[in-house]
Amino acid sequence: MKEKRRKYTREFKIEAVKMVTKGGYGLSQVARDLGITTGMLARWRKQLGDDPRYAFPGKGHLKESEEEVRRLEREVSRLRMERDILKKTVGIFSKGPK
Repeated sequence: MKEKRRKYTREFKIEAVKMVTKGGYGLSQVARDLGITTGMLARWRKQLGDDPRYAFPGKGHLKESEEEVRRLEREVSRLRMERDILKKTVGIFSKGPK
């Protein structure tokens, strides 16, 4: 049977990284004590170091810039669809009756 994927809270991840960076414990030791892999803990440390404010955003939460990009992509898609509809309409009406 498939093992259920474990989910960790943002606070848990931050505290785990703090144990390594400020607590004086080694990466392997903290990972072993918490029951996670060293690769996972190293990835969390990198994410927190790269952008502490937006590290571990959670499901569905994006950075402001990423949210803006997503909104603009949706708008471009909608405008392309409207343009294509108008092109087809102009093509139909420009043929005229036969």
